Amino acid sequence: MKKFLSFFAFLVFFTININAQNSVASDTLPILQFDKIEHDFGKIKEGTLAIHPFEFTNKGKSPLVITNVIASCGCTTPEWSKEPIAPGAKGLIKAAFNSYGRPGQFHKTITVISNAGANVVLSIKGDVLLNTQEPVSPVRNN
Repeated sequence: MKKFLSFFAFLVFFTININAQNSVASDTLPILQFDKIEHDFGKIKEGTLAIHPFEFTNKGKSPLVITNVIASCGCTTPEWSKEPIAPGAKGLIKAAFNSYGRPGQFHKTITVISNAGANVVLSIKGDVLLNTQEPVSPVRNN
């Protein structure tokens, strides 16, 4: 019986210790927070390179490192800073969509991989008009 109680006490202590370590670790992680995660270019003319900057802030307590940004298609090119983002600092991920030869509606995703934990999926969408039609909304958003 003493062995069982000793083992049970050890198991409870071990479980509490593991949970405390996980709590401390998650409190010090960077937090990647975007101002918005979706952008609609509206109607754009075929052949236009449509660019949108997604702005984010590191809301955590340690430096944020974006290790990779992956576009869902070769027609979309992401650009981002490879330098760590300090706590409280802002950064940008630019998504460029090449509309050449791609008339019609589009919806593309950009997956952001960082040391903040879960991946973030950004999206861009719009409608590419044939060269004979005029665009209705602006293309470049800064």
